[in-house]
Parts: sequence; C-alpha cells; structure tokens
Amino acid sequence: MQLIEDLRTEHDLIEQVAGSLRAFVTARLAGQGVAADGVRFMAFFRRYAGDFHHGKEELVLFHALATQAELPADRGPLAALTGEHRRMAGLLDALEGLLGGPLAVEADRQRIQALAVDYSRSLWRHMDAENSVLFPESEERLRRAHIRELPSRPMTGAELAAHGAGLALVAAYPPQRDPEAIRGDGCVACPSYGTACDGLEREWWTDLEWEDMWERMSSD
Repeated sequence: MQLIEDLRTEHDLIEQVAGSLRAFVTARLAGQGVAADGVRFMAFFRRYAGDFHHGKEELVLFHALATQAELPADRGPLAALTGEHRRMAGLLDALEGLLGGPLAVEADRQRIQALAVDYSRSLWRHMDAENSVLFPESEERLRRAHIRELPSRPMTGAELAAHGAGLALVAAYPPQRDPEAIRGDGCVACPSYGTACDGLEREWWTDLEWEDMWERMSSD
C-alpha cells in the first residue's frame, strides 16, 4: 500500500531530525549552535511531522481502520497512538520557549535537556511500534475489508518548507545517538503498551483468530 510506504519513508527523516534535535540541544548547552535554528526544528516537528505525517495517519489510515475495517477508535492501538501524538505535541509546546532562548538559568538548561530526551525517545519508540506492528497489521486488516490503497495528499507550502528545513538541520547537526533509548519491534516497543493499550492481540484479535492460534500451537 503506497500510503503506508510513504509513512514509513517519512519516519526515516523524522527519526533523523529527532537525533539532530538532541545534537542541537547538546550544542546549545555548550554555548554553540545557532539559537534561531530552534525555530526551524519547531517548524519541522509541527508542520511536517505533525500536520503532514501525523495528520495523514489519523485522518486517513486510522479513520479507514475504524470505519472500514471496523476496529475500535476509542481504545486499543488507535486511541493509544493518537494519544501519543497529543502528548508529544504537548512536549513541543514546552520546548518551544526554550529552543531559541538564552538558557542562562540552570533550571532552563535542565528542562530543555529533559524535554529533548523525553520527546526524542517517545518519538522513536512510537515509530518503532508503528513500523513493526501497526503498519503491517493495518495492511492485512484493510485487505480483508477489500481496501488495497488509501488516498494521500501533497505537502502544503509550509510543510514543504519544513521538510527542507529538516534536511538542512540533519546536515548541520549530525543526529546524536542515544544508547540508553529503548528501541525494538513489537507491541512492547510502544510507549502505551501496558498502560493505554494491552497489545494488538488483546485489543484487535477476534475469537476466530485466537482459536486459529491455539489450533496451530497445539498441532506443533
């Protein structure tokens, strides 16, 4: 499905810019970097990652899963992932006033570091869960509903400019690795697993799917 392939490709750039954000914050704390680049990071995450990418996920993919594949939108993966979009947007709200500020107060220095770590780690785990669980499962669920493609849309001017800014920021601030970040495939990689969502099988599987699994396990 081309829409899902597009979303995966968009994840690649968003992942890199999240690492660049970490590098930018490290540089700012060391008295380096260009404070005005904070505005460019904010534009990328709000316009490209938010309006364009998360917007397509919620308004097209999640909507189709709820209305055409008849999956619950008020609980389970769809509600959890939408909630994560909102939480990460809240982290951006908190970061916005700090990214381009002077960072002269120790409390601000500690806060920008903590927010950048929280945002990047949340975003990475969120995308891992979508890439490894939501996207492949969505294709299968939509295929059962006889849907093989979903509409996409081109970027607006602001989104296109944010995309270009993201590419430039990755070049200016090579993505910083985080060896302590929890990454991985499967529902356990999702920040909402065990809290807002009990996992794909418990939330989406039908009785028939559970019976089929037990039959296959007993025959092994």
